[in-house]
Amino acid sequence: MDKLTINRIDYTLDTDPEMPLLWYLREIIGLTGPKYGCGVAQCGACVVHLDGEAVRSCVTKVKRAVGKTVVTIEGLSEHADHPCQIAWKEIDVPQCGYCHAGQIMSAAVLLRECPNPTDQDIDDAMTGNICRCATYYRIRKAIHVAAALQQEAHNNLGK
Repeated sequence: MDKLTINRIDYTLDTDPEMPLLWYLREIIGLTGPKYGCGVAQCGACVVHLDGEAVRSCVTKVKRAVGKTVVTIEGLSEHADHPCQIAWKEIDVPQCGYCHAGQIMSAAVLLRECPNPTDQDIDDAMTGNICRCATYYRIRKAIHVAAALQQEAHNNLGK
Protein backbone atom coordinates (compact mmCIF):
# COMPACT_ATOMS: atom_id res chain seq x y z
CA MET A 1 0.00 0.00 0.00
CA ASP A 2 1.11 3.54 -0.74
CA LYS A 3 1.96 5.78 2.22
CA LEU A 4 1.51 9.51 2.73
CA THR A 5 3.08 11.58 5.48
CA ILE A 6 0.87 14.47 6.46
CA ASN A 7 1.85 16.75 9.33
CA ARG A 8 4.32 14.12 10.58
CA ILE A 9 1.69 11.35 10.65
CA ASP A 10 1.81 8.41 8.23
CA TYR A 11 -1.35 7.46 6.37
CA THR A 12 -2.09 4.56 4.06
CA LEU A 13 -3.55 5.68 0.75
CA ASP A 14 -6.88 3.88 0.70
CA THR A 15 -8.70 5.96 -1.86
CA ASP A 16 -8.58 6.85 -5.55
CA PRO A 17 -5.04 8.10 -6.28
CA GLU A 18 -6.56 10.57 -8.76
CA MET A 19 -8.49 12.32 -5.97
CA PRO A 20 -7.37 15.92 -5.45
CA LEU A 21 -5.15 16.18 -2.39
CA LEU A 22 -7.45 18.90 -1.01
CA TRP A 23 -10.36 16.47 -0.77
CA TYR A 24 -8.18 13.79 0.80
CA LEU A 25 -7.00 16.26 3.43
CA ARG A 26 -10.46 17.64 4.18
CA GLU A 27 -12.81 14.69 3.66
CA ILE A 28 -10.69 11.64 4.48
CA ILE A 29 -8.35 12.98 7.16
CA GLY A 30 -10.49 15.85 8.48
CA LEU A 31 -8.00 18.72 8.15
CA THR A 32 -9.98 21.86 7.40
CA GLY A 33 -7.16 24.41 7.16
CA PRO A 34 -6.76 24.14 3.39
CA LYS A 35 -9.89 25.61 1.83
CA TYR A 36 -11.70 25.08 -1.45
CA GLY A 37 -11.76 28.41 -3.22
CA CYS A 38 -11.76 27.93 -6.97
CA GLY A 39 -10.76 24.37 -7.86
CA VAL A 40 -8.46 25.55 -10.66
CA ALA A 41 -5.31 26.69 -8.78
CA GLN A 42 -6.09 30.39 -9.16
CA CYS A 43 -6.91 31.63 -5.65
CA GLY A 44 -4.41 29.99 -3.25
CA ALA A 45 -6.86 29.13 -0.46
CA CYS A 46 -5.80 25.49 -0.72
CA VAL A 47 -1.99 25.93 -0.55
CA VAL A 48 -0.08 23.24 1.32
CA HIS A 49 3.58 22.27 1.33
CA LEU A 50 4.63 19.18 -0.61
CA ASP A 51 8.24 18.38 0.26
CA GLY A 52 8.66 22.05 1.13
CA GLU A 53 7.15 23.41 -2.08
CA ALA A 54 3.93 25.47 -1.99
CA VAL A 55 1.36 23.61 -4.10
CA ARG A 56 -2.31 24.11 -4.86
CA SER A 57 -3.92 21.04 -3.33
CA CYS A 58 -7.12 21.49 -5.34
CA VAL A 59 -5.31 20.40 -8.52
CA THR A 60 -2.61 18.17 -7.01
CA LYS A 61 -3.54 14.50 -7.20
CA VAL A 62 -3.08 12.39 -4.08
CA LYS A 63 -0.75 10.09 -6.03
CA ARG A 64 1.74 12.96 -6.37
CA ALA A 65 2.04 13.06 -2.56
CA VAL A 66 2.82 9.36 -2.18
CA GLY A 67 6.20 8.96 -0.50
CA LYS A 68 6.46 12.70 0.12
CA THR A 69 5.82 14.98 3.06
CA VAL A 70 2.68 17.11 3.11
CA VAL A 71 2.34 19.97 5.58
CA THR A 72 -0.88 21.89 6.09
CA ILE A 73 -1.46 24.96 8.24
CA GLU A 74 -2.31 22.56 11.09
CA GLY A 75 1.22 21.13 10.89
CA LEU A 76 3.20 24.28 10.12
CA SER A 77 4.18 24.60 13.78
CA GLU A 78 3.42 22.67 16.92
CA HIS A 79 1.87 25.55 18.85
CA ALA A 80 0.82 27.96 16.06
CA ASP A 81 4.08 29.80 16.71
CA HIS A 82 5.58 29.93 13.24
CA PRO A 83 6.74 33.52 12.60
CA CYS A 84 4.03 33.94 9.95
CA GLN A 85 1.31 32.76 12.33
CA ILE A 86 2.56 35.10 15.06
CA ALA A 87 2.79 38.05 12.65
CA TRP A 88 -0.69 37.39 11.22
CA LYS A 89 -2.12 37.64 14.75
CA GLU A 90 0.01 40.64 15.70
CA ILE A 91 -1.00 42.62 12.61
CA ASP A 92 -4.60 41.30 12.78
CA VAL A 93 -4.46 40.45 9.10
CA PRO A 94 -7.68 38.55 8.36
CA GLN A 95 -11.11 39.98 7.95
CA CYS A 96 -13.07 36.88 7.00
CA GLY A 97 -9.99 34.63 7.27
CA TYR A 98 -11.00 32.20 4.52
CA CYS A 99 -7.84 32.60 2.44
CA HIS A 100 -5.32 33.04 5.22
CA ALA A 101 -4.19 29.45 5.74
CA GLY A 102 -3.10 29.47 2.10
CA GLN A 103 -1.62 32.94 2.45
CA ILE A 104 0.44 31.87 5.48
CA MET A 105 1.62 28.68 3.78
CA SER A 106 2.77 30.65 0.73
CA ALA A 107 4.44 33.28 2.93
CA ALA A 108 6.30 30.58 4.88
CA VAL A 109 7.87 29.27 1.67
CA LEU A 110 8.74 32.81 0.58
CA LEU A 111 10.53 33.50 3.88
CA ARG A 112 12.43 30.23 3.71
CA GLU A 113 13.66 31.09 0.22
CA CYS A 114 14.02 34.85 0.75
CA PRO A 115 14.51 35.64 4.46
CA ASN A 116 14.50 39.43 3.99
CA PRO A 117 12.00 40.10 1.19
CA THR A 118 11.34 43.49 -0.36
CA ASP A 119 7.81 44.67 -1.08
CA GLN A 120 8.36 43.59 -4.68
CA ASP A 121 9.52 40.10 -3.59
CA ILE A 122 6.37 39.77 -1.50
CA ASP A 123 4.09 41.04 -4.24
CA ASP A 124 5.68 38.66 -6.77
CA ALA A 125 5.48 35.63 -4.46
CA MET A 126 1.96 36.30 -3.24
CA THR A 127 0.36 37.33 -6.54
CA GLY A 128 -1.44 34.01 -6.93
CA ASN A 129 -3.08 34.24 -3.51
CA ILE A 130 -6.36 36.11 -3.66
CA CYS A 131 -7.91 37.84 -0.66
CA ARG A 132 -11.45 38.89 -1.42
CA CYS A 133 -11.38 41.18 1.61
CA ALA A 134 -8.34 42.94 0.07
CA THR A 135 -6.11 42.80 3.14
CA TYR A 136 -3.04 42.85 0.90
CA TYR A 137 -1.41 45.77 2.73
CA ARG A 138 -1.70 43.93 6.06
CA ILE A 139 -0.49 40.68 4.47
CA ARG A 140 2.62 42.45 3.20
CA LYS A 141 3.18 44.10 6.58
CA ALA A 142 2.77 40.76 8.37
CA ILE A 143 5.33 39.13 6.08
CA HIS A 144 7.83 41.86 6.95
CA VAL A 145 7.08 41.33 10.66
CA ALA A 146 7.46 37.56 10.23
CA ALA A 147 10.81 38.09 8.48
CA ALA A 148 12.01 40.18 11.42
CA LEU A 149 10.77 37.56 13.92
CA GLN A 150 12.51 34.84 11.95
CA GLN A 151 15.74 36.84 11.86
CA GLU A 152 15.50 37.54 15.60
CA ALA A 153 15.02 33.83 16.34
CA HIS A 154 17.99 32.99 14.11
CA ASN A 155 20.15 35.57 15.88
CA ASN A 156 19.11 34.23 19.30
CA LEU A 157 20.22 30.72 18.33
CA GLY A 158 23.78 31.99 18.09
CA LYS A 159 23.78 33.34 21.65
